[in-house]
Amino acid sequence: MKTILKLVIICVLSLTHEAANAWGMTGHRVIAEIAEQHLKKKAKKNIKKIIGNQKLAYWSNWADFIKSDPDPVLNATGSWHFVNAPANLTYEAFVKVLHESSEDNLYKAYLRIKEEARRKDLSQKEKEQNLYFIVHLLADAHQPLHVGREEDLGGNKIEVEFFGRKANIHRVWDSDLVDNEKYSFTEYASVLNINKYDYQKYAAHSSFEEWLYGSHQMANIIYDEVAKNANLRYEYIYQNKYRMEECLLKAGLRLAKELNEIYGK
Repeated sequence: MKTILKLVIICVLSLTHEAANAWGMTGHRVIAEIAEQHLKKKAKKNIKKIIGNQKLAYWSNWADFIKSDPDPVLNATGSWHFVNAPANLTYEAFVKVLHESSEDNLYKAYLRIKEEARRKDLSQKEKEQNLYFIVHLLADAHQPLHVGREEDLGGNKIEVEFFGRKANIHRVWDSDLVDNEKYSFTEYASVLNINKYDYQKYAAHSSFEEWLYGSHQMANIIYDEVAKNANLRYEYIYQNKYRMEECLLKAGLRLAKELNEIYGK
């Protein structure tokens, strides 16, 4: 009986993670793998002091896993993974929403953790956790529906069919579009990360607010499309595959930029 109960608990926890993971496990690993390929020598050296020889991709989903941690400090971080905004804002209005938002959302949490990660007086555990959050939350910022609308929980309440299976539009963008391509995370990173000029194009001269606004704009497109057709099949993949892949690539390159700035000095 105890064995059955343990299996049930494990299954429930697994389903909880699956429903909560931005980009799903594969997407987060793709982003971390792309970032690692663009780390500068000093940043790579300092990150190695924190995680040893382990790859960033290994830790890229840690911030989702801890939502089930018995530690109330860790399992209370769920709101750090998203920031809500009304539809179709101008850039100026969007930034105003970010600045006036609560402290416990993606925007404020990421800036707070990034600033703390620069400190030299942190314990080993604090250094590890800050790094894990940076890797994960910067990726979340590029999943458009993590910059979605409060009334539908970033699309979680918008039911769709994905090849005849019941889903919601948030989950489609979290994992279904990525997993449909059937790549491993290393394969996906290698096929996306092919143009040496993409780093300058996507990462070099832009801000975190601009990155979030790009996700806001893409979220508006997603909402408009699904309002017209919630029966998602091959046409939807054709329309959104390259958008999704651009989001993954941008996230990976911009994560590299952030890690180089934080750990490369």
